[in-house]
Amino acid sequence: MKDVFARLASDFLSAIVFLFIYLVTDNVILATSVAIAGAIAQVIYARIRGRQLNFMTYASLALVVVLGAVTLFTNDPRFMLAKPSIAHFAIGIIMLKQGWMLRYVAPIVAETVPEYVTAAGYLWAALMFVIGVGMIAVASTGDLKLWAFYIFVVAGGAKILAFAVQHVALRLIVTSRLRAVARA
Repeated sequence: MKDVFARLASDFLSAIVFLFIYLVTDNVILATSVAIAGAIAQVIYARIRGRQLNFMTYASLALVVVLGAVTLFTNDPRFMLAKPSIAHFAIGIIMLKQGWMLRYVAPIVAETVPEYVTAAGYLWAALMFVIGVGMIAVASTGDLKLWAFYIFVVAGGAKILAFAVQHVALRLIVTSRLRAVARA
């Protein structure tokens, strides 16, 4: 679980850096430039450390560079604010693959109720799309404080809540199924 949070922080580091610098300085050029440089430095650092980088890392870098360039060209921070929503859409598309979630649950869950795990995977994909649309709607307002609230509290809270509900629901379903098998 620690690795998952570290990876998420790494993926959204450029957005966090951008937001922090922009809120402190109110300078979109500076904030965007530092976010782009930070994203490039992250990839270079990972390569120097010998880490294998996946497609999503390079896609994230490309998004930061492209959206950052558009932000610099237009002097409009909304393009940088759209980056996390695009990432959520990409993750949502990946989550549409049937059974993707089976490798992330305990073996007893995957063996006992694979159909529920597959359904949960589709619900996670839907959640990613809803969060992505919400991020674009909030980013389009240009209100950085509202966007920060949305991305950290609303989107983060929705994921934590979904994880908790999924955990409890799958636990209850597995327990019920195992009791039914034991009785039979």
